[in-house]
Amino acid sequence: MNEYKLFWRELIREVVSKESGRSIDLEEIIAEIPPRPELGDLAFPMFPFAPLFRTSPKEIAERVAGAIKQDHHAETTYRKVEVQGSYLNIHLSRPIVSASILTRINKEGREYGRNSTLAGSKVMVEFSCPNTNKPLHLGHLRNDTLGMSISRIMQENGAAVLRVNLINDRGIHICKSMLAYREFGGNSTPEQEKLKGDHLVGEYYVRFNSWVKDNPEAEEAAREMLKAWEENQPEVRELWEKMNNWAIEGIEDTYRRTGISFDRIYRESETYQLGREEVFRGLEKKVFYREKDGSVWVDLSDQNLDRKVLLRSDGTTLYLTQDIGTAVQRQEHWPFDRLIYVVASEQRYHFQVLFQVLKLLGHQWAENLFHLAYGMVNLPQGKMKSREGTVVDADDL
Repeated sequence: MNEYKLFWRELIREVVSKESGRSIDLEEIIAEIPPRPELGDLAFPMFPFAPLFRTSPKEIAERVAGAIKQDHHAETTYRKVEVQGSYLNIHLSRPIVSASILTRINKEGREYGRNSTLAGSKVMVEFSCPNTNKPLHLGHLRNDTLGMSISRIMQENGAAVLRVNLINDRGIHICKSMLAYREFGGNSTPEQEKLKGDHLVGEYYVRFNSWVKDNPEAEEAAREMLKAWEENQPEVRELWEKMNNWAIEGIEDTYRRTGISFDRIYRESETYQLGREEVFRGLEKKVFYREKDGSVWVDLSDQNLDRKVLLRSDGTTLYLTQDIGTAVQRQEHWPFDRLIYVVASEQRYHFQVLFQVLKLLGHQWAENLFHLAYGMVNLPQGKMKSREGTVVDADDL
């Protein structure tokens, strides 16, 4: 794509120079990617040349488009040239571009796409981040392949890359599987049931959500179990360790079979309290505030992100609080130039808030955080739901 971008920048430079009667530098030709596919593959703003032509950018775009359509050398590389307001938009010819790329791949082999543009930079990529109450499903595979792909692309461009996984091994959803197992499991094991450990644990997560429909008090029982876990009650901790080990062993087996690997693995049970000190620091800096009930908030209304709670009135943390702490922890463990979170687009708002909060706390590296968002994997009947058992398991593919 870069070679076509360069080709079109050079072509438009020549046309603008010829039409204006002044030599234009290549740096003056800006190539942008349109916000929507139907607007083309490349977009060139014409308003920088309005003083030169002494006419509107739209008229300049139409004039340049007309000249390009007369260029027989260029016509083989595009499907359509059109004017969109003050922009000149190019729709590339897919067959021509695809054939050109395949020719280069065949010629260059493993060297295709390799360069040193990111040499000397450190990029951390966080992806996968499974829950230990279920096996990996089709959605996880999409996340994992994106995470591995972006990591390899960065490496092939010269960056030092650290692949990171945060295993979500605590919380109310984990306790729901534990509670259902304690109620219905009869001390069964994966070996006895002839199941992978993650699949056995996942069955009890589904079982809980069937059970709670007729027994709503089970929700409160799960919250009580989480409280007992946080208080380190031996019986609950023992059950948690046993079921977590089953789940993690199963998940790791799926990783091995699919070629997914990580350089560093964190667990939520070890990091969920992180961020509390950062919140207190924000109070001291007066970028956060405390309500009468004791809860701590940040007001991001000026960023169109509304208000967000950072600490509950009882002093407990939220996912946002933890993510504040883990971001700081990652920077301390492995100072990065860029941290990429590979997470579905439904979490876009969460990351917008997270990045703004870190900036308010004065972390300059927060400018280098990036949320690589992607669409969810849905089934014909709708969204996959692990709690209802309506998922496509990774192990079945």
